[in-house]
Amino acid sequence: MMTIDDARRIIAAGEARARDIGVPVNVAVLDAGAHLKAFARMDGALLGSIDIAVNKARTAALFSMRTEAIGEFCKPGGTSFGLEQTNGGLVVFAGGVPLMDAGNVLIGAVGVSGGAVAQDLEIAQAAAAALAA
Repeated sequence: MMTIDDARRIIAAGEARARDIGVPVNVAVLDAGAHLKAFARMDGALLGSIDIAVNKARTAALFSMRTEAIGEFCKPGGTSFGLEQTNGGLVVFAGGVPLMDAGNVLIGAVGVSGGAVAQDLEIAQAAAAALAA
């Protein structure tokens, strides 16, 4: 189970990495049921990226996979073309990372949006790493 303290640590780590690279982002942490546990919008983060950050985390939680991995299934010719249209819409590009406990059981997910896709992924990975710290 993810505690609120865990979620706050995840957000703090994401914000720290975002500051390091100079990109204001939105960071969403969801629990294993894909319900919002914590959220932060850094000063200057794009309003349109709020929904994207939450939905990246939701996508990662629903499938226990990183969002860019799910995107591979959705590509034309992929095994699940159109999958992104299910579950009320999925975000299938990088920036959503599942959060696992020590037993490799899903306890939630983090989603980041506001920078370039590669920046969102870098920040999400740093945020997720805080759980293990």
